Amino acid sequence: MLEAGPAACGWSDQCWTPARIGEVVRRRFGVDYTLAGLDLLLHRIGWSVQVPARKASERNETQIAAWKDEQGPILGYG
Repeated sequence: MLEAGPAACGWSDQCWTPARIGEVVRRRFGVDYTLAGLDLLLHRIGWSVQVPARKASERNETQIAAWKDEQGPILGYG
């Protein structure tokens, strides 16, 4: 069920959270686990917590690189 993804279990996106996994376990098996208990179970089957990298849509990589080149040496990073 987890490999099918959250959308297959009724959520609108593809992001598993411990709370969502707990809900799936509760629905499927009728068992409640604490978040710590779910974490242990997930690690046993090879799953781990991963946080998606988020960047602002307005982010301008060219300007960031220019700023780093200009300010880095001043700040001691270059």
